[in-house]
Amino acid sequence: MSPIQRQRAKTEGLRERKRRETLVRIAESGLRLFVKNGFEATRLEAVATAAGISARTLFYYFKTKEELLQYWRDDSFFTSLGPTLAEETRDGDPLQATRNAILKLVSRYETDRSIVVDRLMQSTEALRARKQASFVEMETIVYGVLCERFPEKKCQMLRTVAMLAFGALRLAMEKWRRDGAVRQLAKYVRREFDFLRLALVPE
Repeated sequence: MSPIQRQRAKTEGLRERKRRETLVRIAESGLRLFVKNGFEATRLEAVATAAGISARTLFYYFKTKEELLQYWRDDSFFTSLGPTLAEETRDGDPLQATRNAILKLVSRYETDRSIVVDRLMQSTEALRARKQASFVEMETIVYGVLCERFPEKKCQMLRTVAMLAFGALRLAMEKWRRDGAVRQLAKYVRREFDFLRLALVPE
């Protein structure tokens, strides 16, 4: 590498580092203001001021408040769901396999930051709709994996299993939030799946 190339790489590396630092500073300032003032009451201009940059610079990184909040979304549950379910044994039934996969991942919702972001996602109708859309995406992922893992089952039945499983997860999360998110979410998930099992196969 020539001296010019080394200098160019160094300059580009410094520029990229500064860009990442600015991105994190904006995101952290935005989250603090959302928590302090509420999502709807917070303006992006206020976030820019708190981050020590111009509004024009902020819009280079985030076009909307929704984009800024999405920065804090932990996608690890979403991205791990398919592979985790695919590793489940076929000895059980599709609902049990889905339950087990969800239980292996659900603790990822329990970090302090995830709880804060989850509460913010419940604060407006638009954000709630976006969160519900993410559940539908996960249902689709589970449905696809179940069709591969249980080819002897009818696809329509497996689609119903995926929908019921995430209905149980949504109910568990609602009750968990209502109780202050202080106990393990997994306990709520187990309870809702137990209720679901009883409803499907009464004693």
